Amino acid sequence: MMLELINGPDDIKKFSKQELTILSQEIRDFLIEKISTTGGHLASNLGVVELTMAIYLAFDLPMDKIVWDVGHQSYTHKILSGRRMEFDELRQYGGMSGFPKRKESPCDAFDTGHSSTSISAGLGLAQARDVLGEGHFVVSVIGDGSLTGGMAYEALNNAAQMKKTSLLFSMTIICPYPKM
Repeated sequence: MMLELINGPDDIKKFSKQELTILSQEIRDFLIEKISTTGGHLASNLGVVELTMAIYLAFDLPMDKIVWDVGHQSYTHKILSGRRMEFDELRQYGGMSGFPKRKESPCDAFDTGHSSTSISAGLGLAQARDVLGEGHFVVSVIGDGSLTGGMAYEALNNAAQMKKTSLLFSMTIICPYPKM
């Protein structure tokens, strides 16, 4: 199984294109199995498997920062960052959170739990990066449902008013949910 070879964020970069296709199906099978037992967000996570894999292939975690809007799409991220073995306790008392939590992994850049905040948080992380003179990327992943919140629009407006070109490295990926 390809999934058993994932123990940290760089492991996916060793796979061939064919192995990545197999891995995406194994992740979906794993999520269906685990979420059917512990409960959790199924459809939103099944819909972002390849997107999350692409982010892991393109960026260098935990140096680069990913901000998940709401966080209910972050289960593949949790798997790829090495937390697969913790899924038996997903959303259980004392177990792994259903959302990104910085105390769980250095790959979790922001404690997400509310919608429409990823762009604002991403902009804040990008500004902090610039003030500190660092050069990593900041990626905000926001679903179409979160774009209904005014805070997302305020963040987009704020981003448009910022004059620093380095903020262009703060990327927003719009990820629609799959139709069920």
